Amino acid sequence: MSETTAEKDLEKRAQLFKALGHPVRLLILNLIHAKPRHGEELAAILNLKPATISHHLAQLTNAGLLQAEKDQYYQMYSLVKGVLERPLSDIIRLPQPDLTAEVTVDAYQQKVLKAFFKRGRLVQIPAQLKKRQVILERLVQEFEPGRQYTEREVNHILLDFHEDVASLRRYMIETKLMQRERGIYWRIDS
Repeated sequence: MSETTAEKDLEKRAQLFKALGHPVRLLILNLIHAKPRHGEELAAILNLKPATISHHLAQLTNAGLLQAEKDQYYQMYSLVKGVLERPLSDIIRLPQPDLTAEVTVDAYQQKVLKAFFKRGRLVQIPAQLKKRQVILERLVQEFEPGRQYTEREVNHILLDFHEDVASLRRYMIETKLMQRERGIYWRIDS
């Protein structure tokens, strides 16, 4: 399974925050912000082993925060221009604003539907309102928009899913998924 461009972009953003999530790396960034430095110099200033500094420099470089340039025997590290000037809101904002909503809602809906439906039948009406709403939104899909149904027709459709048709009808009215007037029901489209 190949990663989409949006998934790669999201991973790159997360890598940036992982790189910033260590105190030593923040110190390194501050020192390099003052002036470009090499690994041995940073190790001496921070009183750490060169291998430890190399690890942190690699993390910061891979995250796109630092760039390295050869200077005689040393790799000199400097900040990537403009990377720290970007507002945090630009870094966390996704290119597709609906992506997070779709992922979260669909995953939750699928989990609830899988838990409460077995072989197409509703095994139990959820007591929790949020879960019950997911179930009711699924059941209301069985009714055609704009069509009116008698109570008997509604019962017949709901009976395919669960025996307690009276509760299901009442919940669909309460949650404004359906409306009832003089024994006639219809689906409310939002």
